[in-house]
Amino acid sequence: MKGQKTRVFSGVQPTGELHIGNYLGAIKRWVLQQHEKENYFCIVDMHAITVFQEVEKLRNRTRNLAALYIAAGLDPKVSTIFVQSHVSAHAECCWILNCLTPVGWLERMTQYKVKAESQKSVTTGLLDYPILQAADILLYDANEVPVGEDQKQHVELTRDIAQRFNRIYGETFVLPNAVIPEIGARIKALNDPSRKMSKSQAHIRDHAIRLIDTPDDTREVIRRAVTDTDRIIRFSNEPKHAGVNNLLEIYMLITGLDRTSIEQHFSGRGYSQLKDEVADVVIEELRPIRERYLKLISQGSELIDILAFGANKAKEIANPKLEQIKYKVGFMADR
Repeated sequence: MKGQKTRVFSGVQPTGELHIGNYLGAIKRWVLQQHEKENYFCIVDMHAITVFQEVEKLRNRTRNLAALYIAAGLDPKVSTIFVQSHVSAHAECCWILNCLTPVGWLERMTQYKVKAESQKSVTTGLLDYPILQAADILLYDANEVPVGEDQKQHVELTRDIAQRFNRIYGETFVLPNAVIPEIGARIKALNDPSRKMSKSQAHIRDHAIRLIDTPDDTREVIRRAVTDTDRIIRFSNEPKHAGVNNLLEIYMLITGLDRTSIEQHFSGRGYSQLKDEVADVVIEELRPIRERYLKLISQGSELIDILAFGANKAKEIANPKLEQIKYKVGFMADR
C-alpha cells in the first residue's frame, strides 16, 4: 500500500553477550532509523533452547538483552520489542509450516550441519529451527529481515516456504528480503582480528568490548588488542594490518570522521595513543547505555511492563495473521 512503512522483523537469541560489534553493526543504526520503518525486535528465546540452556541464565539473558535494546535507544513506543515465547502464534504457525516443508530442505541447511557436528545427540528442534524462524518472519508480513551472512540461507528458505504455501493455499505471505549490513562485518575480535567479533565468545575477556563493561574493563581490553609490528596507523585491507584497521574502524564508526581525517589525526603517533583514544570514544559512547541499562535492571517492574506492552502490540499483528493461516489450511473456527 502506498505510503505504508517498510516492515522489518529482527530476531536475536538471548545467548552470549552483546558487544560493540553488535551495537555499531546493527543496534545503533536501528535506533537512528526506527522512525523510518515499522520495526519488530524479537528476543527469540524459543530458538535458544534448540541447544541446552541453563534455566536461570536463559531468563537473565532474555531480560538483559531487552534492557540493552532499550538502553541503547530503541523506543518501545516506536519499535515493538517483545519476547518470542510471549506470543504463542509463533509456535502455532511453526507447526503448520512444518506440515508443508520437506525434510530435505532442512537437512541441507549449512548452520544445521555445523551445529549438529558439535552435538552428541541432535534434537528435532535444532533441525526445525529454520521453520520457526520462517514463522517468526511470515507472521508479520515482514519486508526486510536484517541478518548476518550466515543467516541469509534461512531467509531464502523462508521465501521458499512462503512461496510453497502461497501456491497451495493462495496468496497469504509477503516474500521477505534479507538485508545484510556491510558495516557489521567490519568489527573483528580484538584478540584475533582475522575473525569476526562474536556474541558467543564475548565472555572471553580479550575478545570483545561488551556493552555492559565498566570503563576500566573497556580500556584494559582495548589496550590488549592485537596490532602489528609496522607501527603505521592507517586503514588497510592487508591481513597483517587487520588489528590496527579494526581499531580505526571502531573509532570511525563512533566519531563519524572520514578515513583521511582520522589518518591525519594519528599521523606520527604510536599504537598506545591510538588505543587510548579509541578507548576514550568507546567509553563515552557506551556510558549512557550502561547507565540506562543498570537503572532498568534495578527497577525490574518497568522492564516487565515494557515487554508485556511489546507482546500485546506484536499479538495485534501476529494473531490475526495466524487466524488467516488456519482458515486457509482448513481449520474450523473455534467461535
